[in-house]
Amino acid sequence: MLKRLASLALIACAPVHATPVLDPGRLQQLANTPYWIALGHYETAKLGGWRSYVDDDKFFLAADGAHHPDQELAATVQALYAPASLGDKHAQCVFPARTRWLREQLDLQGLPQPDCQEYKTWYTSIDPHSAALIFPAAYLNSPSSMFGHTLLRIDQSNTRSDDTTLLSYAINFGAYIEGSDNSILYAWKGLMGGYPGLFAMMPYQEKLSEYRSLENRDLWEYQLDLTPEETGRMVEHVWELKQIQFDYFFFDENCSYRLLELLQVARPSLDLTSQFPLTAIPTDTVKAVKQSGLVASEVYRPSRERELLARAEPLDHAEKQQVLAVSADTSQLQSPAFKAMPRERQALVQDAAYRLERYRANGQERDPGQAKRSFELLRAINSNPPPALQIERPGLPEDGHDSRTWQLGVGTREDRAYAEYGLRMAYHDLNDNAYGFPLGAQIEILQLKVRQYEGNDWQVQRLDLATIRSLTPRNALLKPWSWQVAGGLERVPGKHDDEVLVSHVNGGAGGTWQLADGLLGFALGTVRVEHHNDFAQFIAPAAGFNSGLLWRNGLGNMTLEAKGDYFTNGEVRRSVSLNQQWEISQNLGLRLSASRQFSHLATAQNEVMLELKWYHY
Repeated sequence: MLKRLASLALIACAPVHATPVLDPGRLQQLANTPYWIALGHYETAKLGGWRSYVDDDKFFLAADGAHHPDQELAATVQALYAPASLGDKHAQCVFPARTRWLREQLDLQGLPQPDCQEYKTWYTSIDPHSAALIFPAAYLNSPSSMFGHTLLRIDQSNTRSDDTTLLSYAINFGAYIEGSDNSILYAWKGLMGGYPGLFAMMPYQEKLSEYRSLENRDLWEYQLDLTPEETGRMVEHVWELKQIQFDYFFFDENCSYRLLELLQVARPSLDLTSQFPLTAIPTDTVKAVKQSGLVASEVYRPSRERELLARAEPLDHAEKQQVLAVSADTSQLQSPAFKAMPRERQALVQDAAYRLERYRANGQERDPGQAKRSFELLRAINSNPPPALQIERPGLPEDGHDSRTWQLGVGTREDRAYAEYGLRMAYHDLNDNAYGFPLGAQIEILQLKVRQYEGNDWQVQRLDLATIRSLTPRNALLKPWSWQVAGGLERVPGKHDDEVLVSHVNGGAGGTWQLADGLLGFALGTVRVEHHNDFAQFIAPAAGFNSGLLWRNGLGNMTLEAKGDYFTNGEVRRSVSLNQQWEISQNLGLRLSASRQFSHLATAQNEVMLELKWYHY
């Protein structure tokens, strides 16, 4: 009780700071400026007016500030003149970016001077001077990372001269997940906005370890041409967003979109978010940032997996077997077979074995035996060091094709000619223009194809909700599984020699092998569940196979595939197809497709199509 009375007495004795009378027209003008709109994360509402992306009442000082930037601005000005005794809860401490900007724009005089100790300590510890946009490459085994990810690194004043970026901080925006949702539930809730999104400031070293080591993702660092003042403005605003919730959607209101908003706070003349009204794929946002002139330089950091494969590349089969033997038992370093190797080859084997051990340890609890083997290998490396590792930098991800695709094709199915029109929202298949994409990776989301046969006969040919394939080659050291999953609607042979639109879900797993430079061979066992109007059962399951070749050639990518589905009701469906894409330009491709389908329900059908593909976003 005494403490409460003492607090009331302090407030009563505090100097009174009267809010100045401001011109309403000037306030309205400021409320419509791009910078205030950026600070409030406002967008034009679908039925007119404004709405904020922020989904948290704590962020707003006005009762309806989420929909009225002018009311929020007026409430903020009033709150800036609250008694300084509020301390860290004062509006000047909670909203430093708003405070600085309003003070400059309105020439506010006589403002109280709260201490803001929490904010000052936080800002001083970060010491923002410059920034870099970080792009971890796509990681197919995580639904939230299939398209890559973006975050910002905040460097201190001495970071670049001392090369101490590992001591920098990272600004990350991501879904906040309580509990342990499985991948399917996670993907569904991420698509439908079922998770809140939060900004977080964390040591950059933690994110670097997560992406390069635990998830084996290449990392691209784009040094931004931001001044210390602009970087400071961005960090000020991040403090305002601490523990503030946003809606989070995988395809638009995601990590990349939110970071574009931060960059617009840093440099108000930028207009980045308006380029992404429907989707914000990370590679497209990186491209937009680069086209705005913000990127000063790029740095490539290969993953541990890529470093291991690069070190093992010059080794022959016998030497790779030595790598496996030495990594499993370091006493093999003293074996006659190992000692008989030239010292320069021993150095390569030792280094590859050490990298293999570190790769296997990723994400695992500490194993004393593994730690001992790593130490012994390090000692051997120190006594006989290998040459510096040279890794060829892959193509810049932002230089690959754009994510959305319009498709126009002409073809024949048996004796019927047709035109086919298609739209794919995202983002890449095995035959698409390959620069900037790994060979054997396919991620397609929301693809619609409609055919117009002779006689103006229209039909939906397919509607793919998602098609994901990961054809990563196995080798002597690493043996990853290849896998695929797909679902949606597609046309299949019917019992009247027609095509029936069926709904399906299918998946499979198997292996992929590097047969030659640029040539992959794959074989997967598959399962399929289908609803077909010509089947007696409502749902029909099938087992089957999917195998073929993927060849990166002078024109582009070619696939030769054979598929088979053996249904429990006796239906057997098989097909063989050939697809070759000619890469006319980065965002233009011409694809020739030929296929033959076999079914117990219908006679065999041949199909040939020539298709123009235009990539854009």
